[in-house]
Parts: sequence; structure tokens; C-alpha cells
Amino acid sequence: MKRRLHTWLLLGLLAAGAIVVEAAESLRIVPILGDDKVLVSFELSDGFSDEVRQAISSGLRTTFTYEIELRMVVPIWVDPTICTAIVSATDQYDNLTRRHSLSRAIDGRVEEAKSVAEDPAVVKRWLTTVNRLPLCQTSKLDSSRDYYVRVSARARPRGGSLLGWANPVIGQAKFTFIP
Repeated sequence: MKRRLHTWLLLGLLAAGAIVVEAAESLRIVPILGDDKVLVSFELSDGFSDEVRQAISSGLRTTFTYEIELRMVVPIWVDPTICTAIVSATDQYDNLTRRHSLSRAIDGRVEEAKSVAEDPAVVKRWLTTVNRLPLCQTSKLDSSRDYYVRVSARARPRGGSLLGWANPVIGQAKFTFIP
């Protein structure tokens, strides 16, 4: 009986590990250190699924929300969060004019707004890609320490979840700060 339980636990852990690896591969994150800032670029490669396309074409307001955290690696302790940001990319499709109204908010403030887009490739890039997002000043970082950027992605409406999962897609990228 114990042997069966251990076998099932081992299989469950292996399956959970495979799901985490697959989720991390679909979210590509690149931390960049430049101009005395930590900049983050990322792309959700599998985020524009058939369910998302159907929700957009039906006229439902579709929002991709990304929660970004910069954390310091601390052995045998909880990794402290240095800074965070929340990015929301929104698309509202008008069935009559066949045009997309796109907007992007960073920490609740609308930063960019494209009034009209007709090309589906532009909409996909707008919703699934963020380039050179300023996260924080490098003065907040300790030299020669290891850090990682963690990105959690969710899509709304929730009728169809990202990659078929109910949970968010989470990925991370590590780097060492050397001034």
C-alpha cells in the first residue's frame, strides 16, 4: 500500500514539474540593466489562443494583466521583493467598424493608447508583448547579488483561460547585478 502511495506521489510531482516547465517556456522574459534602471521585456508566446480570438471577435473587452516582481535571491529565507509593477493591455473590438481600440495601463495609469488598429497581428503583439518596461532604479540593488524577475500573466474574460489553465502563467528570469 505504501509503495503505491509513493508511486502516485512521485508521478504527481513529475507531472506538476512538467506543467511548470511548459508554462515557463511560453513566457519569455529578458531583464535588461541600462541607464541606471532595471528594464524588463517579455512575451507570452502561447497567450493568443482560439478562445481569446473568439472573445475578441465577439466584442468582449479583452484584458491581459501582467504582474511583474523583482526579487533578490536569499538562500534559506524568503526572497524579498525589491519592486513590483502591474501592466494591463486591453483590446475593445467594434464589430460595426471592425476596428480594435487598444490601451495599456501601468500601475493603474493609462500610459499608451492606440485609438484604432485593424491588423490582427498588431493586436496580438499589443496584448502579448511588453518591451523595455522600467521596473526600478539600479540604486535599489546590491552589487554582486543574484536577482530574478518574475512575471505572472492572466487573461480576461475568464471564459477561456490562458493555455487552457485556470491558473496564471508564471515565468522568471535570473540575473546577477554587477555595476
